[in-house]
Amino acid sequence: MKSVVAGMMAGFLACVPLAPAWALPRVASLNLCTDQLLLLLAEPGQIVGITPLARDCWSAVLCEQARQAPVLRPTAESIVASHPDVVLGGIYTAAVAMQAGREGGAQVVALPPAKSLTDIPVQIMTVANAIGVPERGQQLAMAFATRLASLSVEPGSTDPTAAVYAANGFVTHKGSLPDDVLAHAGFRNYATIMGHQSSSRFSMELLIARPPDLLILDRSGKGTSLAQSMLDHPALKQAFAGPHHLDLPARLWLCGLPQTLDSVVMLRNARHNLEMSAP
Repeated sequence: MKSVVAGMMAGFLACVPLAPAWALPRVASLNLCTDQLLLLLAEPGQIVGITPLARDCWSAVLCEQARQAPVLRPTAESIVASHPDVVLGGIYTAAVAMQAGREGGAQVVALPPAKSLTDIPVQIMTVANAIGVPERGQQLAMAFATRLASLSVEPGSTDPTAAVYAANGFVTHKGSLPDDVLAHAGFRNYATIMGHQSSSRFSMELLIARPPDLLILDRSGKGTSLAQSMLDHPALKQAFAGPHHLDLPARLWLCGLPQTLDSVVMLRNARHNLEMSAP
């Protein structure tokens, strides 16, 4: 894994352009993940607006910092009225607003969801280059790659298993960012071992009958619905007590950010606790 990180860093850092001499562009973000990358990289005066969701501490790591930035509704009308030079967004959201940016002459950058930890420094540099701060992006990307290399462990066939369990019984699948976090922390994805190759639901009964070594509760939203309340079912608490249970804030891996590495740290600690409790 460390060699992959090193190769990836060498590839994109070699192409970092020099910072432009002209004024930095004004930037609007239409997506929670680009909101947070923008907050990490931009000069305060560059930010035309970020989405309201960036101020939600349940979903956003940088919610407190987001309170200092203007809010922009992710609509075409907002983009037309604010005249940004650069529009940041995702590939699945705010398509009409992003088209309005293109038609208004803005540079539009659409980022796909990060599917692995090594996607994160690449996306940092994509945003940094777009908003005119490549040196700042390079520093952040290099710091991320260095920390990732120090935290990662080589996967093994005897690694403990972990299930990321969300509302309504959905489990995290192979090829996702949480799945890659599990691998870097030294866990095998329970859903993959059980033969689930895409997002799917596990009944509580199956989970208890054939338990993973670690149950990670993914509380990805507020609420008191039946779908959410099942995560606090007494049967789950009894079956996955002590070191076999972890509440991990979903905001750490909802977007690919430097802070996503904090989830690796939490999982490394959880694995250590499992090993210490083994007979």
